[in-house]
Amino acid sequence: MPVVPFTALASDQEAVTYTHGPDSEQHAEVRPGTVRELVIDDSTAYPGTTRRVWVHTAAGHDPSSPAAVMLFNDGWWYLDPEGDVRAGIVLDNLAAQHAIPPMIGVFVDPGVFAGSIMPKNRNNEYDPGDARYVTFLLDEVLPRATEGLAFGGGMGICGGSSGGNAAFTAAWQRPDAIARVIAFNPSFAQMPGGNPYPALLADGETRRIRTLLHAAHHDIGWNDRENNWFAESLETAAALARSGHDLRLVVGDGGHSPNHGGVLLPDALRWLWR
Repeated sequence: MPVVPFTALASDQEAVTYTHGPDSEQHAEVRPGTVRELVIDDSTAYPGTTRRVWVHTAAGHDPSSPAAVMLFNDGWWYLDPEGDVRAGIVLDNLAAQHAIPPMIGVFVDPGVFAGSIMPKNRNNEYDPGDARYVTFLLDEVLPRATEGLAFGGGMGICGGSSGGNAAFTAAWQRPDAIARVIAFNPSFAQMPGGNPYPALLADGETRRIRTLLHAAHHDIGWNDRENNWFAESLETAAALARSGHDLRLVVGDGGHSPNHGGVLLPDALRWLWR
């Protein structure tokens, strides 16, 4: 049983920053994996958009051996080795430790409309509760991202803020394909029509999905009656727990930031793929 050292509660949550652990740092003895970049500019689901996708495989990956797939929304933000999440580094370290199954990491940027005065299509893709985005991932992204690679070890998805909405919705809509979810600071409160999941779960809707849900105590509207992003995450977690879903809830200090989620990612992946 691991022992967690005592840490005093922070008096000022806005100043809270979590420190990355060794699994989020590069190590000389761990060979870095390979990253391949591609561009999708002919989407059927989101016509007119362009986006970049990065495909990560750990050192020594056998392309002929069926591997699990882990999708990451906000692709470069999560892959960036200098960023808050550093998922490529994490995947390399966990693969070297054999802490996760052989895995292909697929990092998908949200689409943009080149030359438009409002180029970002992120919220239009991530916030709705329908199957459009997951269909795009499965039908348009995966065939290109996994070309020449064997996969068949299950699939998971990770995202934060609106990307957390998209991650959970993807699994909710297609649990037959994506059965594992990491949602950091999801912004369920800004889904069109409001967060549907507590009511759906209370009415008896269930899915065979495993979910790690992270919430920050000082997320947007944390102390308000309406549009309370922190409360929406807690209410979704409570509904998942009451309905018997495989759930891990992690609540941290701080505000709407990727920092804590990035620090949690190594253990989140261990738990998700245990």
